[in-house]
Amino acid sequence: MQKIIPYLWFDKSPLGAVEAAKFYITLFPDSQLGAIDVLKDTPGGDMETVEFTLCGLKVAALSGGPYFKFTPAHSMFVSSTTVEEIDSLWNKLIIDGEVMMPLQKYPFSERYGWLTDKWGLSWQIFLSPTATIEQKVHVNFMFTGAVAGKAEEAVNYYLSIFKNSHINGDISRYGEGQTPNTPEMVNWMSFTLDGVKFSAIDSAGAHNFNFTEAISFMILCESQAEIDYFWEKLSAVPEAEQCGWLKDKWGVSWQVLPKNFDQMMREGTPEQRKRLTDSFMKMKKFDLAEIERAYKGE
Repeated sequence: MQKIIPYLWFDKSPLGAVEAAKFYITLFPDSQLGAIDVLKDTPGGDMETVEFTLCGLKVAALSGGPYFKFTPAHSMFVSSTTVEEIDSLWNKLIIDGEVMMPLQKYPFSERYGWLTDKWGLSWQIFLSPTATIEQKVHVNFMFTGAVAGKAEEAVNYYLSIFKNSHINGDISRYGEGQTPNTPEMVNWMSFTLDGVKFSAIDSAGAHNFNFTEAISFMILCESQAEIDYFWEKLSAVPEAEQCGWLKDKWGVSWQVLPKNFDQMMREGTPEQRKRLTDSFMKMKKFDLAEIERAYKGE
């Protein structure tokens, strides 16, 4: 079971999460559409949800409305071994999107580009012809603004709280004369949390964006004790706590959920799903026993 699942928040219209997922799975091998469902009667109205995989990476998404917007602080990073695949992905993703860094040769890659697609989701596409690619698609963290220079600190903390976690290879840092970035700041590091690959960079430039709830990370927990553990370790912004969501000290959003939550929402009767929704909508940290009682109607 993939323990940490990237969770994407889309607007409801004109094209929402399901339309995006159907498009994304056409771009990559070993990708498929999973369960599609609707959360009924939430404070934001009915919200469509979808699960899908990209090159084996499980992703979840929600058509939640205009409340949260994607920013380049989180991007989908794609590693490829061929120029042909790079160009094909770029040509499909850039339709009605926006170029952030043109697709061309850079000192760090023979073929690289950065764009936002028509939903506003950011993608980095990178040619690595000699690398062994164990996870083709992963999420990149860009630490900017008030948290610029905090990438290594944050990653080391995440490594300390998730099992089966490590830094992949060497950490690359900025050189002299690359102001406003400084030599101790990270210009690339790859890391794995409980078997799922991520990467991170610092950027001290004058960006007008940072992490938002539009990309969060679901942690699927085995027990109340595990829910309590991750909640205690990660929650740093009390006013952001709601319905299993929290925000850490660097502004990254997480969802700490029981592993069977999606199954109950997907397979329950309309009455069970309503009781479950009514129950968790009142919570901050999930109370697993209370959720199960509500589901069973006890």
